[in-house]
Amino acid sequence: MSTAVRTRAYLDGAVLAEGFPVTAVSDYLDQPHVVVWVDFCAPVEADLRELAQELGLHELAVEDALSPHQRPKLDHYDTHLFLSSHVMRLDPDSGVPEASEVDAFVNSRWLVTVRKDDGFSLEPVLQRWDRSAQLTVHGAGFLLYGLLDVIIDSYFELISQFDDYYDTVSEALFSDTPLKPSGQRMWFEMRRSLVRFHRLVVPMREAISGLMRREHHAVDEAVYPYFQDVYDHVLRVTESTDALRDLVSTIVETNLSLRDYRQNQVMKMVTSWAAIIAVPTLITGFYGMNVPFPGNGRPFGVVMAVGLIVVLSVALYLVFRRREWL
Repeated sequence: MSTAVRTRAYLDGAVLAEGFPVTAVSDYLDQPHVVVWVDFCAPVEADLRELAQELGLHELAVEDALSPHQRPKLDHYDTHLFLSSHVMRLDPDSGVPEASEVDAFVNSRWLVTVRKDDGFSLEPVLQRWDRSAQLTVHGAGFLLYGLLDVIIDSYFELISQFDDYYDTVSEALFSDTPLKPSGQRMWFEMRRSLVRFHRLVVPMREAISGLMRREHHAVDEAVYPYFQDVYDHVLRVTESTDALRDLVSTIVETNLSLRDYRQNQVMKMVTSWAAIIAVPTLITGFYGMNVPFPGNGRPFGVVMAVGLIVVLSVALYLVFRRREWL
């Protein structure tokens, strides 16, 4: 995949220019009050190294941006911050999770975003920025807020998917139809996706909390309420994932209990019918012995044997029915 680059420059709350080459970033930053955004999709090392020299990006942050599978985190450096975040989505048919990493270098006057792939679309982010472009006068903190706002809002869509799926699973628990193997696979994948999602959300709460610490001066006071709103959203997502994990545990325990109950019911029925069938086997076996017995060789003996079979079998059937074994 070739590297795709997008750029924008803001001045006094309006878009000054966009689509300019990365080599022109320094020229725009030389102008007072200009805020610059640069986005890389699937960059190679040379792309970031060139910009790192212009903006003074820390080599460890550049290394993290190029490395795959970073956990969500916020690192503080002398001239900028480095934020790693993830966007997650589910395959609706299989429940297999797919995550896209989105990293960001943050300074008061510039924001550099790095996407490992094109799984995260920038269009909602641009629309969010355009709705309140006047807030860019407070620096790149607003651009970071818009990015985080779109990412966290996407988490609510995932929560809704999990809720709908587990509502369906809960209703199917008490169905007499056993779960098909394909459904069991889907159940496993959804549980695994929820665990992975929880591992992504919890560090994001810590990262956003770090952005809001006033002693770090990472966020301008004017946009601080916006980050507070994002933090409230990520808290809601975290609480929802905790509740979903509890629900999944309850579903698993209920499913195991129902399975044991159904097995006991089957065993009761099998045992009951086995006991009823044992009665004629016992009586015919007794009368089949080659020894004299009451009614031997007479019609009376046949009537007595059949009567015993019928009476004892019916008696056992009524007893088992009363105890709800049949």
